[in-house]
Amino acid sequence: MALDKYGIAKRIAQELHDGMYVNLGIGIPTVVANFIPAGMQVILQSENGILGIGPYPTEDEIDAEIINAGKETVTLIKGGVFFDSAESFGMIRAGKIDLTVLGAMEVSDTGDIANWKIPGKMVKGMGGAMDLVASAKNIIVAMQHTNPNGESKLLPACTLPLTGVACVKKVVTELAVLEITPEGFLLVERAPGVTVQEIQEKTKGRLVVPAFVPEMGL
Repeated sequence: MALDKYGIAKRIAQELHDGMYVNLGIGIPTVVANFIPAGMQVILQSENGILGIGPYPTEDEIDAEIINAGKETVTLIKGGVFFDSAESFGMIRAGKIDLTVLGAMEVSDTGDIANWKIPGKMVKGMGGAMDLVASAKNIIVAMQHTNPNGESKLLPACTLPLTGVACVKKVVTELAVLEITPEGFLLVERAPGVTVQEIQEKTKGRLVVPAFVPEMGL
């Protein structure tokens, strides 16, 4: 069966390592915070000026003044700190973020990402995504494999305005884990119960399929 957003986030949490500084984008990426393995120290950074974000709050922990970049209420781990956005983006642009997890509307098989604008729809701007894709050491995209019309979001070339070029390293969808390689999307893992054929049918970009593709271990 295809994964829900929690399954995608849980699989991405397996990419985390002790001591990492990680920025989680809006949407599915924020859920990754709830699946950080016990005992692992991962410092979550938010571009609105927080270092040390914890899991989503329970009802009795909610503080309306502690929010992430997506304006969701969050908690802080012990030692968490606040600072202005200029200092936050200084951290990002200086390459201090080890991993960024972002949502996307499209990803190309060369690692381009489009995640900020659909033509004809009003948006306030690109936000911090441009800085993150230009500066983070590693970028993983958490996204649905297809759009609501069933059309692939994994393409030979993005059709929407780009956020970054040749920057994505890995994509995790409800169907699969894929790495960006010079030959295209390398199928690394498939979701439990999902066939390679289904992934092939729903991937428009170049897809490299090894002889054996294991199921995700969740």
